[in-house]
Amino acid sequence: MRRQNFTDDTVDYAAVGATQAPDLMQYPPEHSVPAEDAWRIGSGEERFAAASELLLSWAPLRSGDLSISDVRPASGGGYSGVGFDAEGAPVAPSRLEPEQRFAVDGTPFVSPGAGVRLHGKVDGHRADAELRVISVFEEPRRVGFILGTVGHSIVSGEELFIVEWRDNDEVWFVVRAFDRPTVPSYRLFASRLRRRRRALFTQYLRAISPLYTS
Repeated sequence: MRRQNFTDDTVDYAAVGATQAPDLMQYPPEHSVPAEDAWRIGSGEERFAAASELLLSWAPLRSGDLSISDVRPASGGGYSGVGFDAEGAPVAPSRLEPEQRFAVDGTPFVSPGAGVRLHGKVDGHRADAELRVISVFEEPRRVGFILGTVGHSIVSGEELFIVEWRDNDEVWFVVRAFDRPTVPSYRLFASRLRRRRRALFTQYLRAISPLYTS
């Protein structure tokens, strides 16, 4: 059921899709701090399928001290997300419009244009935010999505989550992000922002990798 207090605003930053730019780490959006990491989480088609299922059921945002609520698919049913070329530049929207799927607890899977509320703490600080899914891609050997901040967060920015089944049969989990601090404590101490991002990456990995079961 739709809650009336959920904002329908667009994302609160201009560089939509910049997490896909190959030079993100060298040239991040202005006033933002970039981050990326990748982990081998197994091998084979079964591992790829299992990790993809976890990813699209919001597992990274439902790990550790994080939780989500108000997961709401895009209204109207016609939103297909933003498409990007190999350089990360926006192109014609993807026509990916699959039937809505649900996790075992009834939570709608990640879908283009969906909104979600994030709750919890990271590195001892609050992580509450409103987020929107910018793009979703499901390919034979690559699955992922882009998530952007809408508001009410201590940072403004974007995250890209990818599970890849590479040609050598290895399965990798990749996260790329950029954060622009919106509160004085993070603007003044960049090291605190980087520590927050490292803590987030650790929680994401624990949610996706079979090496972390608790």
